[in-house]
Amino acid sequence: MIQNRNSAPILVRDVRVFDAAEPSDPAGPELTGPTSVLIQDRKIAMIGEQDTPEGAVVIEGGGRVLIPGLTDAHVHLFATGTSLAGLTTGSTGAGYYNALASAEQMLMRGFTTVRDMAGDVASLRQVLDAGTFPGPRIYPSQAAISQTSGHGDFSNVFEDANTFTCGAHARAEQIGFLRVADGRDQVLAAVREQLKKGASQIKVMAGGGVASAYDPLDVLQYTLDELKAAVEAATDWGTYVAAHVYNDEGIRRAIAAGIKSIEHGHLVAGPETVKLMADSGVWLSTQPFLETDHEYPNPENTKKNKQVCEGVANSFRWAREQGAKIAFGTDLLLEPEKAGLQNEMLARMSIEFGFSPTEALRIATSGNAELFRLSGERDPYKEARLGQIIEGAWADVLLVEGDPTQDLTVLGDPDKNLAVIIKGGRIYKNTLG
Repeated sequence: MIQNRNSAPILVRDVRVFDAAEPSDPAGPELTGPTSVLIQDRKIAMIGEQDTPEGAVVIEGGGRVLIPGLTDAHVHLFATGTSLAGLTTGSTGAGYYNALASAEQMLMRGFTTVRDMAGDVASLRQVLDAGTFPGPRIYPSQAAISQTSGHGDFSNVFEDANTFTCGAHARAEQIGFLRVADGRDQVLAAVREQLKKGASQIKVMAGGGVASAYDPLDVLQYTLDELKAAVEAATDWGTYVAAHVYNDEGIRRAIAAGIKSIEHGHLVAGPETVKLMADSGVWLSTQPFLETDHEYPNPENTKKNKQVCEGVANSFRWAREQGAKIAFGTDLLLEPEKAGLQNEMLARMSIEFGFSPTEALRIATSGNAELFRLSGERDPYKEARLGQIIEGAWADVLLVEGDPTQDLTVLGDPDKNLAVIIKGGRIYKNTLG
């Protein structure tokens, strides 16, 4: 429930602050001493002891830890709350209502900003930003763009390719989740179509996928010229392209085309390619997958899922060794009962994959925010900083029971351990009275 709909000032007193910036003194403390944070006009107005402004809502922190709102660099709001059958055979209206419900659930798990990597969510972003409904800030990609037979081609095998027919598109295209486009001209049109609909960045499919029917993981998708066409169209609008791709050669082709974010990358062959990413300023936007995160009725999809998950540890290790920029995402979709894994997957960064709690927290707050800013003039939130607790930043903060800088697992149970959730200067949860 929104407790201060009119955005009255909020004074959070007696809290220890983790601002998520890289510390100037690596040996220094990760948290401030007890202090106060004033929130006014949707932003953080002042940090430090101060008088209570007239009419302010006062939250007594009791020494708890205040952290920036969490972020997720790879979500699918339109497909998180529905199954594949529901998405492809249900009504479009149901899809939008499910997306609205999923948005509220993500916010109540502490995720105040997300980058949506396929789905018609630009209008959802607008109503959430207006405060009409609760939910995170959204960086929309709109429809992900795929070649025929690629990761985004969900037509039936007996249907002619779009290039050869003027007939109806597959259901995934009809609802704006995907767009199949072949050749430079169609790719240019597809990218421009998503920008027209409100995309803040573009997503293309540059390699095989797990959930799709026709594309083994080793295949390359889109020629270098087609990928360059996508980059050219996005660059003209002041933004960037992200590429779904697991395999090494596909990653290298995407880098050569000027793509700035590799989505997944779990099958990278060795540290040389990751060093190329680091040297080229290309992000590894990846997910700490375990095999149990997804279930597939088809043995071939199950086999591909296993192969991807076996590459997770190596991709993380090489990225850290080579100094590549790492973004945290979850890519949970089409299994509504597993949406709550979002917090567990963040905790997994520390438990399973070698990051300290503070390293993982930085990746999921200020780190992801740096990636989001690549949207440039298409960034819907460029007015202020995201992912940090500093004066002038967006007032997206969480008050935590326990110390996530020492034990990230406290964020794995948001119902119990998130005492306060504030986004844009509005209180969406407050268990402290």
